Amino acid sequence: MQRYIVLINFTDKGMKSIKNLPKRIQAAHRRIEKTGGKIIDWNLTMGKYDSIAIIELPDDHTIAGTLLGAAKAGYIETTTLKAFPESQLAKIVTQIY
Repeated sequence: MQRYIVLINFTDKGMKSIKNLPKRIQAAHRRIEKTGGKIIDWNLTMGKYDSIAIIELPDDHTIAGTLLGAAKAGYIETTTLKAFPESQLAKIVTQIY
C-alpha cells in the first residue's frame, strides 16, 4: 500500500454546506475502502489548509482517480503528497549516493 497526505481546502460550495462535512467524510471512507484502501486519519486544521487526510491506497493511479472524483463534486480542492512511512526510511537512505 502507498501512503498519501492530502491537504484539503473547502470551496465556496463546500463551505456553504459545511454542516454536511461529517457525512461527506463518512462517504469518503466508504469510497476509499471500495478501492482497497483506507483513510488512516482525517483532521480539521487551522491555517493554510482546512483539513488534512492520511490515506493508504494501492497505487498512484487510484489516488489520482479518487481525488479527481472528489474534486468533480465541487466541495474540495486538494494538494497531494506521496508519503514514505518510517518503516521505509532505512531502505531509502541506504540508496543515497
